[in-house]
Formats: sequence, C-alpha cells, structure tokens
Amino acid sequence: MNSKSINEKNKINKSVPKEEDPFKPKASPNNDNKADHMAGLDKRVATYEQALEGLTDDMTVLAGGFGLCGIPENLIAEIKRRGVTGLTVVSNNCGVDGFGLGVLLEDRQIRKMIASYVGENAEFERQLLSGELEVELTPQGTLAEKMRAGGAGIPAFYTATGYGTPVAEGKEVRQFNGRHYILEEAITGDFAIVKGWKADHYGNVVYRNTAQNFNPLAATAGRITVVEVEEIVEPGVLLPTEIHTPGIYVDRVIVGTFEKRIEKRTVKA
Repeated sequence: MNSKSINEKNKINKSVPKEEDPFKPKASPNNDNKADHMAGLDKRVATYEQALEGLTDDMTVLAGGFGLCGIPENLIAEIKRRGVTGLTVVSNNCGVDGFGLGVLLEDRQIRKMIASYVGENAEFERQLLSGELEVELTPQGTLAEKMRAGGAGIPAFYTATGYGTPVAEGKEVRQFNGRHYILEEAITGDFAIVKGWKADHYGNVVYRNTAQNFNPLAATAGRITVVEVEEIVEPGVLLPTEIHTPGIYVDRVIVGTFEKRIEKRTVKA
C-alpha cells in the first residue's frame, strides 16, 4: 500500500465516530453526578437518600433478615425518614417494637405485611388483631421459595405445605403421586433492601454466617435492589467462589455502620 492510500485510509478512520463503550456510565443531560454514579457497573452511592431514590407511596418492598439478624437497619431508617406510606412489606417478620421494620409499623407506613410469623412485636400483634394492618401469614419455607421463584422468573409453584389449613383457602389444589399440593404465586417487589457483609464496586455481595438468611433471595426479586454492607472492597478482592449475590442483581450499594441489636440475649448462669 503506497503512502497516498495510507493517508486516505487514515482520513476515513478519523471521520468515523468511535463506537461507544456499552459498559461506560452515561452522562446525564443535566450533568447530574449523582445519577451518573448510580449507572453502569459501579453500583456505589454515597448517601442513604440516594440509595432509596425513587421509593414512593404504595410500593412493595422486600426486606432481608431473620428476626433482627442480618436486617438492613439503616435502609429501614431511611424509609421511616422519607415518610412514605401504603407500603406492602415482604419479610420473614416485622422486627421488634422500636427497631427494624417495627419502626414503620409505629408510623403506620405499612398497609400490608407478608410474613411468616408475628415474632416479638407487640405493635404488630395489636394492629393484626385490630384489623388496622392487612397481614398474609405464609409458611417460612414457602415465603423463601416465593422470593426465590420471583427472582428466577418462575410465576408460581406447587407445594404440599399448608394443604388442609387456612393457608390453602382460595388456592388451586392438585394431586401429584397421590399427594395434595397447593399453588403458590411468586413474589417480586419494587424495591429489595438487603444487608450484606462485604461488597465490591460492582455490587457482588458476601453475607456473613446466619445473616445470609432471606437476604440473597430478596436481592434477586427486587426491581431495584439496594444493599448496605459493612465494607466495600476493590474489584477483584472477593473471590468468585465466595460471592453469594452476583452484582447483576444489585443496583445500588452503600457502606454503613450497624447497631446489630440482639433480639433475645441469653447468658450463661
């Protein structure tokens, strides 16, 4: 190829715009750095206000945790601060009086609670018995599977759990191999709030011991999944084999400090 041909080729290459990197966060039209920071592969946000941006009245919120173990306590506090109402909350239980999801009951922010038990929450019990709060009690394993199915795109599944009890009322029943099963619909939410131990910039999450509980299930089933963690590490620090929730499920991640209150303290006499 002669020098003239090379020069012509270079002119053509310069005139063709470079292909945009599909993984690069896109700049917002208003140069809103906050919005830019919540786009692309970097899932980190700086404030809890940013973490729950878009949460409004009458939404469905999935919350990880079991009792007070592994609950997203700071995200719950932000929901309380925002004052949104009419929420449907899906969680194993509803915290305790004055802590966890219990603070949302006190302010009447929850319209409906989908849980597996009432637990150590006198206000939950009072609102349930008085009819102030709509409650759907669901067997614990079924509730976990409802979230897992929702995150996997499975609309419903059959389970023998609850057949012949009030849990089965109004639900389709079928027989398989001589045993009765009821049809349970999957659960998804507008937001999922999750507590992790560590995460990286990309939203890959590791949970610590029993704090894993419902958190990985909730993380997959939210339209917007927000994870608060104790530490954010650089990409590559977390081994692929130790990641519980891949970043593909996570939209926002924030580092916080936690009280980690103990629900029932037992000491040796």
